[in-house]
Amino acid sequence: MITYDRLFIGGSWVRPSAPELLDITSPHDRSVIGRAAQAQPADVDRAVAAARSSFEAGEWRLTEPAERIAVLRRFNELREANAETIAHLISLENGSAGWFTRAGQPGLTRQANAYLKAAEEFGWEETLAPSDPASPTRSVVRREAVGVVAAVIPWNSPFSSATSKIIPALLAGNSVVLKVSPENSLSMGFLAGLLEQVGLPEGVISVLPADRETSEHLVSHPDVDKVAFTGSTRAGRRIASIAGEQLKRVSLELGGKSATVILPDADLAKAVAGVKFGSLLNNGESCIAQTRILAPRERYEEVVAALKELVESLKVGAPDDPDTFIGPMIRPDQQQRVRDYIALGIEEGARLVTGGPQIPEGLEKGNYVTPTVFADVDNSMRIAQEEIFGPVLVVIAYEDEDDAVRIANDSEYGLSGGVWSRDEAHALAVARRIRTGTVTVNGASVAFDGPFGGFKASGIGREYGAVGLGTYTEYKTITV
Repeated sequence: MITYDRLFIGGSWVRPSAPELLDITSPHDRSVIGRAAQAQPADVDRAVAAARSSFEAGEWRLTEPAERIAVLRRFNELREANAETIAHLISLENGSAGWFTRAGQPGLTRQANAYLKAAEEFGWEETLAPSDPASPTRSVVRREAVGVVAAVIPWNSPFSSATSKIIPALLAGNSVVLKVSPENSLSMGFLAGLLEQVGLPEGVISVLPADRETSEHLVSHPDVDKVAFTGSTRAGRRIASIAGEQLKRVSLELGGKSATVILPDADLAKAVAGVKFGSLLNNGESCIAQTRILAPRERYEEVVAALKELVESLKVGAPDDPDTFIGPMIRPDQQQRVRDYIALGIEEGARLVTGGPQIPEGLEKGNYVTPTVFADVDNSMRIAQEEIFGPVLVVIAYEDEDDAVRIANDSEYGLSGGVWSRDEAHALAVARRIRTGTVTVNGASVAFDGPFGGFKASGIGREYGAVGLGTYTEYKTITV
């Protein structure tokens, strides 16, 4: 049993305003695996006050960038040294299969290294030559910290979401209040313990597990200068409205319903192998999952048969079983949500190729769903338009390349996507036509040097690399 009976506020473990601890339950069998304190509005006020005090004092924001880089590099090294523990905790509380949580650890290193490299090369202060040679004035352009940042993250990939925000925010000299989901109280408590060791000044960082109401208190707090949010589009709209009223800076990484386009000349075996990881990662509980599979009419049944074979070959089971590919949903309500969508697909007239709303046999004690493939799906169906957030694939036929691009773009979302072709240049040309923030060609992994984020209802702003670092800064121009 893991217990966190204190909250990490301003760099110290303190008593919470509400002493009751929340039971953290296993998605595998719903047993209690830990207990943790949860933040209330009074705790948020305390964390924001500590952040504001530290920011105004300038002990962190006025340090040289090289010093901040050194501290965040220590944090990255400490996280690397604890990768196995982190992977285990996320599987324990989220139900994510062990292969996924372990495979994600090197990705966290690459993510951090991209931010560190960007910070080393960043134009923190530059002097611009006047455009008019006769002008006596030159401009000194600085990039300075925004202030107090509220970083609000979801439950599905907690370490990745947390570090993608706190690393650039801290590199830029901000003070940060990280609000995490109650379900992740164990892994995020461990994260707080790592942050405690790296040498940040008092008040610079807080980590608070809290419910939605307390999260809104944080987002709307008058002493918060910027909100960085990852989560649902619905919640993102609410945060954007609050930020707009208060003129806060805001960045939003929201939902997705991404398409992968299998072109007629694609190597189908490779494309289907790519779908295994690109569409069913993290039990399907991923905003970047490419769950709309667009197949050419002339190869449609071939694609459907290959996906059926793939999905039926994947083991569903305990996250700590090395043979498991798909674990349980995080909560019973999420399990029911996915099952309801599967039932809806049947009602809408889609052909159930494999799977269904039934719970996998022998796994009734946990939050399990049966991985499902639908064929004969029209892109107007709800199962093709709405984010299900589970292991459910829909296969949509297209007539020609223009039709494929039209279907891929026919979505309120625009976060991710994929293109498969034996001709890489042709795949790249198609990728350029898809209105989405990230597109992978032939299963290429997402890079962390380039910006990541969404078009349309998938968000505002970008993360990763120099562009992501820049979102945590303000421009200042000094004329001399």
